[in-house]
Parts: sequence; structure tokens; C-alpha cells
Amino acid sequence: MKKLLIALLAVPFLFACSPKVRRVETNLVKDVSGGWNDTDAQMVAQEMITDCLDSGWYNKFLMQKGKEPTLIVGTVTNKTMEHINTGVFIEEMQRALINSSKVNFVASKDERGEVRTERLEQDEFASEETRKAFGKEIGADFMLSGVLNSVVDQAGSKAVVFYQANLKLINIETNQIVWNGQKQIKKYVKRSKVSF
Repeated sequence: MKKLLIALLAVPFLFACSPKVRRVETNLVKDVSGGWNDTDAQMVAQEMITDCLDSGWYNKFLMQKGKEPTLIVGTVTNKTMEHINTGVFIEEMQRALINSSKVNFVASKDERGEVRTERLEQDEFASEETRKAFGKEIGADFMLSGVLNSVVDQAGSKAVVFYQANLKLINIETNQIVWNGQKQIKKYVKRSKVSF
């Protein structure tokens, strides 16, 4: 009887602690914490890739080589004070580049390793007609890399969070930086207890 009473008393507590969840549209802009979020990643990636592809290096490459450049996204370093999954940002940039139809795109270092393992296995297990040969990969002409920085100005329950994304496009053969882009986002956050 005592155990039943404890269990009945615990039920309201369990329901009070359970979160309320509802589905929202994936394109809905919703800032909950004031921190970097998916909307920021999408907006910054789209604007910076548009700027990158509209700058002078692109037409110069087309005129010199007579073909679209091949790109790869390298490392994007998070130097903010918060945890940011830069993988989401990198995927957004890749998507914007591929969907632009202005460049060719090659797989990342990790993806290439997985594909090379598959090719090794095909050498042993696949038929001669369907086996894919080594030495036919397309080398990238340029690598896109960058850094995310932030500055937080906080006083009591109010804070201004400033994000700055810097990206560089580097010629892999010459190490020449052919494009340097920057995008800034500033957020004003007000809440009863702020922790960044």
C-alpha cells in the first residue's frame, strides 16, 4: 500500500517534468537561446557562397581554363565561446555550392577515405565489368576554409552577441587566396538569467 501511494504521488511530478514538444516547419526562424543556430548557418552559408561565386576569381578561372572550377570544403574552425557543430555549417556551404551549378565539387577527406575503401573491396569482390579503377579521381582546384568568431557584451540579463564568419578560397596548387569573405550577425538577447 505504501509503495502504491508513493507511485501515485510521483506520477504528477513526472508529468510536470516532461517537456512539451510540437513540430514546426524546418524553415521557421526561431531563436530560443540567442546562440548560433540552424538559421544562422543557412543564412551565412548562402550569402557567402553567393558572394564567393560572384567575385572576380570565378570568371578569371573560366577564361583561363575553359571549365568550371572544382572545389572542396576544408576545415571551419569554431573559435566562439559556445559549442557550434561546424559540420552543419560545412554541409550548408556544400549544398549552396553544388546547387549553384557553377562549380564541380569533390568529396571531403573522410568521404574520400570511405570511397577508397569501397574501391579496394571492389578490387577483390566485384566483377571485372563493374569494378571501379583507382587513379581516376578528380583533384580539387580550390579549397574553402574558415573560422567562426564571436564577441559577447553582457550586463545582467541583457547581452549582445556578435558573430563573425570569415571564409577564404585558396588555390590548392599555388596557395594563393583568391577570395576572402566575411559575414556578421548581431543578436540582442534579454532574459532573466544569461549564461554564455
